[in-house]
Amino acid sequence: MENANVTAGCNNSEESRIALVGIIVEDTEQSEKINHILHEYGAYIVGRMGIPYRQRKVSIISIVLDAPNPVISAITGKLGMIEGVQTKTVYSKM
Repeated sequence: MENANVTAGCNNSEESRIALVGIIVEDTEQSEKINHILHEYGAYIVGRMGIPYRQRKVSIISIVLDAPNPVISAITGKLGMIEGVQTKTVYSKM
């Protein structure tokens, strides 16, 4: 597993982008896996907001990232592979 915390920021060949990742967690038993991935890439996370929607038995998480495209893709790819987790990403034009 790569360690994003050691390589925070971007090098000259990779341009950093701002992205908003929306995560819907339908299986709240997967929280530990999600938190592990987010911790792994914590150096790229600008902000995080989590909302437990108890009436619907889901959690909604928003993550703001400042990272190169490959890092954003790695995070969303790993999250999307978790059963019961859906993600969508919006990128800035910057």
